[in-house]
Amino acid sequence: MEPQYMILRDVPHEERPRERMMKYGADALSHAELLAILLRTGTQRQSAIHLAGSILKQCGSLRNLMDMSVEELTAIRGIGPAKALQLRAGIELGRRMARSRIGDAVVVRKPQDAADYVMEELRYLKKEHFVCLFLNTKNHIIARETLSIGTLNASLVHPREVFRAAIQRSSASIVCAHNHPSGDPAPSPEDIALTKRLAEAGELVGIEVLDHIVIGDGRFVSLKEQGYL
Repeated sequence: MEPQYMILRDVPHEERPRERMMKYGADALSHAELLAILLRTGTQRQSAIHLAGSILKQCGSLRNLMDMSVEELTAIRGIGPAKALQLRAGIELGRRMARSRIGDAVVVRKPQDAADYVMEELRYLKKEHFVCLFLNTKNHIIARETLSIGTLNASLVHPREVFRAAIQRSSASIVCAHNHPSGDPAPSPEDIALTKRLAEAGELVGIEVLDHIVIGDGRFVSLKEQGYL
């Protein structure tokens, strides 16, 4: 016997995600209900809420969902390109809002400032992302760029690429950051070696490396505070 699916029009009005959000606020909704609102519609056999539940079940967690590509999302039954793009757009907007700040510019006065700027963007990623923050003479962040994705090593992140990007933006100094997907921000020997290479290259071109921040799950380590810069 085939399973029976409840489509959204069969769900009592007061139990539908949009109506519940209007009445109780977004905080009261489950992960599946919030996803259902982003999806807007389900399929012929599944309501949006059932489809959202299927997505969460297949990806395993919100953390995994955040790092899924459009191609990975469309591999899920019931998710076409339009729905995949809706989800990716919602996730990206959340990331940008998380790293946005009140005011015209973010000033890096201490390692915590740089860590806060990239924490929500990097902490959930399943691959290592190496990011550079480019600063002016007043230590305002004027730009940021992801320069590599993958296991961090000397061949993947080369000082030439880092300082080429810094020179293009007329940076006075830079702060480097990358994440550890394990959630543990303890620096590896490769992290330390790369930090020293970047610092040496920065001295040659006249652009100071203020810090290298390793991001874990809600935690960070400053290699400057550790004495490596």
